[in-house]
Amino acid sequence: MLGAMARKTQNTADDPLAALTVAVGQEELLLDRAVREVTDAARAADPDTDVRDLAAGELQPGTLAELTSPSLFAERKVIVVRAAQDLGADTVKELKSYLAAPAEEITLVLLHAGGAKGKGLLDAARKAGAREVACPKMTKPADRLTFVRGEFRSLGRSASPGACQALVDAIGSDLRELASAVAQLTADVEGAIDESVVARYYTGRAEASSFTVADRAVEGRPAEALEALRWALATGVAPVLVTSALAQGVRAIGKLASAPGGMRPGDLARELGMPPWKIDRVRQQMRGWSADGVAVALRAVADADAAVKGGGYDPAYALEKAVVTIARAARSR
Repeated sequence: MLGAMARKTQNTADDPLAALTVAVGQEELLLDRAVREVTDAARAADPDTDVRDLAAGELQPGTLAELTSPSLFAERKVIVVRAAQDLGADTVKELKSYLAAPAEEITLVLLHAGGAKGKGLLDAARKAGAREVACPKMTKPADRLTFVRGEFRSLGRSASPGACQALVDAIGSDLRELASAVAQLTADVEGAIDESVVARYYTGRAEASSFTVADRAVEGRPAEALEALRWALATGVAPVLVTSALAQGVRAIGKLASAPGGMRPGDLARELGMPPWKIDRVRQQMRGWSADGVAVALRAVADADAAVKGGGYDPAYALEKAVVTIARAARSR
């Protein structure tokens, strides 16, 4: 059996039919995809594959032995154990014993949240040569942008950096919705996928984005900024998100305006902590700005932020005042 384990764990990094796969993290979409990759591969090899998908509470002592016992029909099985970090001590002991001598034609998939809880089982799985799939929560906007770009690539398409950003702004942090949106765009759109395409498909969501409000304001377009602001508030965007976006927009103008001249685009991006595509956008937005205008706009943002956090009676009015002030400051040169 140990020999079988050695054969099945060689080059397992890209083999979904390895004896053992561990999917580590808390991002549900990625965990589900890790399971689906294994089950799809197993059913491609044998359409009659028996798949058992178990919650941690369903895997009691003795259950694994029952599921992995030899069958008269020598059928292929996939056994999925979710929330493996929550398994009881006796079940973990049984699993560790199984990892030393896995059954033929059985693929075990352990879904583990990572972290300290249940770390002994995760360490044992890694020591046994498990194929590992990372499924981390994507809490940073940059991670979600990378995810969206990867979704387009996986479907054989590409989208402009601005389109990817607009999609994240419109949809938010839900990876399932982001993946669904990418699939819809690639299915429906034959040509280039840019910001205008995203806005056309997600009008009411993309247009309600706090970043749309900020973009229109720093571009010196008060009427459009106010329209976007009112729509954003009407559709439930939190005022504090608008002040945050306004602050980011004005600070980006200030950072780029004060950057040393003559720097190469890549060096400038690293210096300012912005992706190159954003530097191009900010460079276009800053044409009418002066140093005094940036100072005025930053004060307006600070006043609005204080108002929406309890210092004023009417957050909507405070935001409108800030948007108009910023748009005027954008024409101060």
